[in-house]
Amino acid sequence: MRPGLMLAAAILSLGVALPSHAATVSVAVAANFTKVAEELATAFKAKTGDELQLSFGATGQLYTQITQGAPFQIFLAADDQRPQKAVDEGYGVDGTVFTYAEGKLVLYGLATDVTAGADVLKADAFQKLSIADPETAPYGAAAVETLKALNLYDTLAPKIVTAQNISQAQQFVESGSAELGFVALSQVIGSDKGTQWLVPAELYQPIRQDAVLLKTGENEPAAKAFLDYLRSDEAVAIIRKSGYEVTP
Repeated sequence: MRPGLMLAAAILSLGVALPSHAATVSVAVAANFTKVAEELATAFKAKTGDELQLSFGATGQLYTQITQGAPFQIFLAADDQRPQKAVDEGYGVDGTVFTYAEGKLVLYGLATDVTAGADVLKADAFQKLSIADPETAPYGAAAVETLKALNLYDTLAPKIVTAQNISQAQQFVESGSAELGFVALSQVIGSDKGTQWLVPAELYQPIRQDAVLLKTGENEPAAKAFLDYLRSDEAVAIIRKSGYEVTP
């Protein structure tokens, strides 16, 4: 027997476990969850050795990529519709959908003080208001709902600047392209820049963010392990401190 084979046989005979190789899990992540997903990825790697390859975007855009064959193994959406749709249309694994977070909408301003909330919108003393595309981004849809609930949508519609996703809506405010805009609380929580108004929950439908295991990850233990980790006490604590509600 050759020396290498003799060594392997000796190890096996002693019952010594060989180290397993770390895996990489491809995850499509709604843009509002960017910072949280990065923190979760670091914590998950420290715990398991496995890495997350994160791709960010508007939920609708990510779903389109999934239907076009993008090799994502997990989908963390910003709504509770597209993950179930993924299952119904054969892209997701049945029985794996769950709500990992519930988001909150915030009016955010740098050039304009928005702490007076609805009164600032009613005063109409600004030129541009940024929102994420309501067709593809649930936070954009929630912004439109809010404006309609306040009977301000028709008045302010000409001033709306539509961003591709919620990250770009924030960039529009911070670059001065808009004086104020609707963003996710998670994007600005703890920030000392500008002012914020937490939009009352009764002005828009709950933003339930669901996760689903995609068919490409069905046979990947690391993908399943991350979904289990997402429901762990450690992960829930990270999600809550980032501005989301998590229902046990």
